[in-house]
Amino acid sequence: MSYESHAEPIKVGFLFDFKLPDSFPEAMRLDYTRPFDLIFKEALENGVLDRPVEIIYSEVEGLPKGTIKAVIDAYEDLVNQGCLLVFGPMITDNCEPLREEIERRFRVPALSMTGTEDFLGEWTFSLPQGSMTDEPIVWAHLIAKRGLKTVGIIMEQSLIGEHYVKNFRKACKDLGISVIAEEVIPQTAQDVRAAVERLHKVRPDSLIHCGFGFGVVHVNPVLAELNWDPPRFMGTAFQNAWINQTMWDAVMGWIGLDQYDEGNLVGQAFLDRFQEAYGRRPEYCAPVMNHDFAQIMLKAFSEAHPLTPLGVKQALERIKMLPAAAGAPGTRISFGKYMHRGWVGAGYLVARKLDPDGINSHLIERFGQD
Repeated sequence: MSYESHAEPIKVGFLFDFKLPDSFPEAMRLDYTRPFDLIFKEALENGVLDRPVEIIYSEVEGLPKGTIKAVIDAYEDLVNQGCLLVFGPMITDNCEPLREEIERRFRVPALSMTGTEDFLGEWTFSLPQGSMTDEPIVWAHLIAKRGLKTVGIIMEQSLIGEHYVKNFRKACKDLGISVIAEEVIPQTAQDVRAAVERLHKVRPDSLIHCGFGFGVVHVNPVLAELNWDPPRFMGTAFQNAWINQTMWDAVMGWIGLDQYDEGNLVGQAFLDRFQEAYGRRPEYCAPVMNHDFAQIMLKAFSEAHPLTPLGVKQALERIKMLPAAAGAPGTRISFGKYMHRGWVGAGYLVARKLDPDGINSHLIERFGQD
């Protein structure tokens, strides 16, 4: 390669703020990274980019199992390596305190899937993997549509849990649903027998889980022992089912919120290309969501002038009505100067339920479509 033809790669940080277990299948681990590889490779071949993209991976144990310091240190390391944008962190408990440090000293844009609006700021953007404000409204509609009148809340003792419950109470009030019991459980998988038994005594028509998802691990076994199978709903903690068999078993029987919809033709077209490239068709949320994140990055990198953290931030703010692979058909992505949350329309969340095969899930309904 001649001197004039060489260009340094664009560096992107991939900050994963919880460590996947060793048992996590390698094929599924690649489902998280290959959408970026494929889209950036296609962009280089098609001339959309004139230089390669280098992804620098950092996997640390943040909250709820680890510490916020590990996340902040990892972000700083990615910035020091020259990343123009960081994808992550992902968990609300880590995102909110990190935003303060990004604005105070890092000033390199972050793109997350966190559900909290308190992450959004001058340098922080999100395609929310659900939302502390939106999901409770969807839950209430799911409950009301089934003619259920009362609900019991299982809340993980965390910032996520508190945000969910505050907004769920409002949504229930609007739809005439009575919250007749609330039980607090740990963030991680602990003994929840007493909490579930107290809910059983008051027998609500339905149950809601509010949290990141690890706290729900031992709920189903207690329900089985009590011979109690109420309709039960959860948010995007549903997506943890694909981590391992333990989480799949924990989520079985729950209706959860997801961002994979087989009716989304943008997502299906991407999975066609993914299958052609890698011989695998992963029909769940991670690949289509990461398609959207990769497309956002590609759009920002190709239009950032100059190619600096500030240039990337400003280019992100110019993205308008980009077709999304995640969510229901018609979902789009738009940002703006004071609009740093990207998926547009209620359809970015759909309700799904796991199949007993340990692999697939099926669509229950789309929000707002009766």
